[in-house]
Amino acid sequence: MSAPILLITPPFTQLNTPYPATAYLKGFLNTKNIPAVQADMGIEVTLALFCKNGLTRLFSAIDLSKDYSDNARRIIALQDDYIQTIDAVIAFLQGHNPTLAHLVCKRNLLPEASRFANLDDLSHGFGTMGTQDKAKHLCTMYLEDLSDLIQECADPHFGFSRYAERLGRSANSFDELYNALQAPLSFIDTLTIELLAQRVQDVQPFMVAFSVPFPGNLFAAFRSAQWLKANHPHIKVTMGGGFPNTELRSLSDKRVFEFFDYITLDDGEAPIENLIAYVHGKLAPEQLKRTFALHDGEVTYFENPSCSDYKQGQVGTPDYSDLLLDKYISAIEVVNPMHSLWSDGRWNKLTMAHGCYWGKCTFCDVSLPYIKLYEPIAAQMLCDRMEELIAQTGQTGFHFVDEAAPPALMRELALEIIRRKMVVSWWTNVRFEKAFTRDLCLLLKASGCIAVSGGLEVASDRLLKLIDKGITVEQVAKVNKHFTEAGIMVHAYLMYGYPTQTEQETIDSMEMVRQMFDAGILQSAFWHQFALTAHSPVGLNPEKYGVTITTPGVGSFANNDLEYTEATGVDHSSFSFGLKKSLHNYMHNACLDYPLHKWFDFKIPKTSIAPDFIIKALEEEAFVAGKPNHKIVFAGNAPKVEHYTKSKKGNTWEMTSFTFQTKTETFTININQPEGLWLEALLPQLSINNPKTLTLQEVKQSYEAAGLEDFELFWDNKPMNTLYKAGLLQL
Repeated sequence: MSAPILLITPPFTQLNTPYPATAYLKGFLNTKNIPAVQADMGIEVTLALFCKNGLTRLFSAIDLSKDYSDNARRIIALQDDYIQTIDAVIAFLQGHNPTLAHLVCKRNLLPEASRFANLDDLSHGFGTMGTQDKAKHLCTMYLEDLSDLIQECADPHFGFSRYAERLGRSANSFDELYNALQAPLSFIDTLTIELLAQRVQDVQPFMVAFSVPFPGNLFAAFRSAQWLKANHPHIKVTMGGGFPNTELRSLSDKRVFEFFDYITLDDGEAPIENLIAYVHGKLAPEQLKRTFALHDGEVTYFENPSCSDYKQGQVGTPDYSDLLLDKYISAIEVVNPMHSLWSDGRWNKLTMAHGCYWGKCTFCDVSLPYIKLYEPIAAQMLCDRMEELIAQTGQTGFHFVDEAAPPALMRELALEIIRRKMVVSWWTNVRFEKAFTRDLCLLLKASGCIAVSGGLEVASDRLLKLIDKGITVEQVAKVNKHFTEAGIMVHAYLMYGYPTQTEQETIDSMEMVRQMFDAGILQSAFWHQFALTAHSPVGLNPEKYGVTITTPGVGSFANNDLEYTEATGVDHSSFSFGLKKSLHNYMHNACLDYPLHKWFDFKIPKTSIAPDFIIKALEEEAFVAGKPNHKIVFAGNAPKVEHYTKSKKGNTWEMTSFTFQTKTETFTININQPEGLWLEALLPQLSINNPKTLTLQEVKQSYEAAGLEDFELFWDNKPMNTLYKAGLLQL
């Protein structure tokens, strides 16, 4: 067998589940019979660090002659307690040692430092029964204490989900990163290189490909590439992933190629296939696809537009083999159910569609191919891939990592999951658009959807229009009500500091968010400050949005994040603490009656939003009549049907009774026998297991063909409304 390519995710991304890029590439390479091995160095370095041997090395490496904080001194003094407990804690967070939770929750097993001083009320967050989650939270704080020690005493770049992130963020020039790479290896660098050396020895690759999704992975990728060049110069080294896709599109610094031979952009399948063929001498350099290389001493970009990208149906199923799936760590950093989805539990990651079906938001990099080129995957193929991944990983949880999952495809996926009788849980990112009706949300829930996250951004209709979000605050409220009432958790991404945003609009947006939490239609949210990027509509047309870009020209390295000034002159960052502190309380159902000015230590304008704006919007939700092309589906169990005679005041007439059993309730409806006989015959046709679905128009035609009259009166009356509770859906 020929030498394989080694695909690496450098430290650090998530600790609970692998970042999927290498799994996608390995799945594609399988379809081409190209041998590939993958490694998530993030989890491997974490496990090498957080074990008895790793902590023993860490404490031995700390120079005790230096002046450290009281917190660091406390942890150093308790080092034996940390070394003694670390293996048990990691095993517990990996799910291998669940009974430890009882000891952890007694609060006399783990050493505690400064992170424990800021603990939320644990009984409020977890109740009396949430022992496992409470223990995970305490163990996470324990690891965070150790992280603080590492940053202060051993490696200032360390962070659980990022490493040396500052060096990769807004790195217009390569100078700072290049100079940092000339320094001796840090403690974390040393662990990383030891593991890399072992992996290279075991795999003997001809090429090592680093996937760098975030700025926090960049330094570790360069460190690793530096070691490969010094110790294995015959191995070709390449980089792709989210960071180069957005940041390195105008790369011109030759020094980058002291570390990497190639850097590829955008979808990785065609570029990596051509690169492998080129390295094996089968292609000319001009045939490289979207690849930077040092050619004749100059940084050269090979586009090769004649080589087309692969369709989503051709790229294969992601392959998670080689990864340490039973050793990932579930942490609970924040006492919030939605945040825990990101950090707690193993999720198989998939996409429903390539790109974004909306593709208009003015703050987003909509001009880049990963968003601009929209291509959905058929629901049947998605379910095929889900079943393959369940067989491979043993995990039935899925995180669809779409920019925004299309509602129509979500509907078809949900129907397919239910028809295949798959028992899965899944969550994804959406746009809060009106397509998410009550019935669609109920269908999604029935298929295993547990949560959605979406951009509310600035909760102001003027700014939502300027952002070109295609939604209104009132519409978001109604959609969130549909999700919440279906039992699907809702997380909102919130934004402040959008160009032309006034202080009044920031406070009004905050009030809208407060009212949504108060109404119970929002369970989780996160504020972030607007950042201007070169490939967004605002970055491409700054004058249209009252923005002046102050970044000095195009740099030789990263060129995406832009510095700017705007006409309003508002210091948006001054709102950061108050917005985030209020939100933290709202998510705990606390302080919802606080006046908004209490969250700030400076004068703010009074909100102009009526205190009952959201409640009124929800109350005013009008009855939406079914459209003729709506699909009618029955997702419930077959009813018990009885025909009987009813008598009243000497008159008798024939009736039909339907008794429906759901998982939690029993419903009975009684209707006249002619309609009952028709409905009895219709329900099997409406069954969700029936591949052919009927439209409302076809149901009406069937009703009238049976000689029955006034379909609308019958369909919208009380008995049929009860049938909705038993599983009738209008989609």
